[in-house]
Amino acid sequence: MASTLVDARSRLSAPARLPSFRLLWLGQSLSLLGDGFSYIAFSWITLGLTGSTLALGYVLACQAVPRALLTLVGGSLSDTWSARRLMALSSWARAALMAAVGLAGLAGSLTVAVLCCAAAAFGAVDAFFQPARASVLPSVVDRELLAPANALLAVAAKVSAVLGPAVGGMVVALADAPVAFLVDGVCFALCGLCVSGIRPLPRPGADAADRADGGAAEPADAPSLAARIRAGLRYAFEDPRIRTILAVDAAVTFCQAGPFTVGFATLAKVDLQGGSATLGLLNGALAGGAMLGTLVGGALDTRPRIGLLIAALAGWLSIGTGLLGLVGNTAGALATVLAMGFGMGFQGVFGLSWIQRTIDGSVLSRVISVDMVIGYAVAPLSLIVCGALAGSGTGPMFAVSAVVLAVTGLGILSSRTVREMR
Repeated sequence: MASTLVDARSRLSAPARLPSFRLLWLGQSLSLLGDGFSYIAFSWITLGLTGSTLALGYVLACQAVPRALLTLVGGSLSDTWSARRLMALSSWARAALMAAVGLAGLAGSLTVAVLCCAAAAFGAVDAFFQPARASVLPSVVDRELLAPANALLAVAAKVSAVLGPAVGGMVVALADAPVAFLVDGVCFALCGLCVSGIRPLPRPGADAADRADGGAAEPADAPSLAARIRAGLRYAFEDPRIRTILAVDAAVTFCQAGPFTVGFATLAKVDLQGGSATLGLLNGALAGGAMLGTLVGGALDTRPRIGLLIAALAGWLSIGTGLLGLVGNTAGALATVLAMGFGMGFQGVFGLSWIQRTIDGSVLSRVISVDMVIGYAVAPLSLIVCGALAGSGTGPMFAVSAVVLAVTGLGILSSRTVREMR
């Protein structure tokens, strides 16, 4: 037992012994920390200027819409250029933008229109970072280390997602919102420095310039940006295995975005007769379960059948979601949510590693960007549907989610090609 634990810990920590992975880990953490800072800073300074939640909605929408629209472009450019270089340029651009907004705020020259423009620019630049962040890992670690590397990155992402808004809120409370923008700019600048220091693994047949930069020069007769985006979409949807991954991610997003926001809030207040503390416990149980599942998945020295694993995840989440509509006490709800989070974290490690290991590197970022865009489209739909269903109680809302997940799982099992995915 002791030797097994030692082996698991050694496997999980193996990527951290690589200097380039440590730089990627730190750079991603700083970027996500900066994202949390920017959310708090934009929200607080908008409310301070206007006192209007509608104005805040406009500012946040100005950030979200360009990010969604340009993600496919970012994925295409990541496949064409160096993902590492694109991440660094995006980080430095966001650093300059946040610094400019912070200085304008200290000078008292910020308006809602300026904030909307800054938020739109931030979302647009961020769209070039996200696909590259997810696709650069295979050039940093060997295939055998993809699962533990993804586990370490995923845990850091979850921690940064919690710390970013929390620390940003403290900075705003102790200083002022414009100062938070300046601190945010420092986070992105440091991220750019970390990412620029990454040295990709040498690839057979690559020349010295390619090995140093992580990308090959674009030929003179290269297809247009639109053609590359179409090729990425065609590649993603023509392969039944990738279609399955996209469908499962869409179903999980639909059954997570609404049920885990609108549903948790309604469950905590109405069904469990609790308050904000109960809602916080539900979200904490989900995050804690996901981190535990991620670490367990990353520590295992195995390569499971991905098709069966994602079918099992769909069934697991279907059962858990159905139980949430029936459970009548806080302890039962927390245990259910913890188990659901564990399944999502465990499968996520192997699912992403399969994508990075299987998909050709020349289209990897484009496929990942397709998955991201589907998530951007499904999430607001889920919020609307769940908001409407929650008016009749949490039971119907969780029941619909459970059915969607069950049908998804059965669809996966019906395909032999998908069942045999490894």
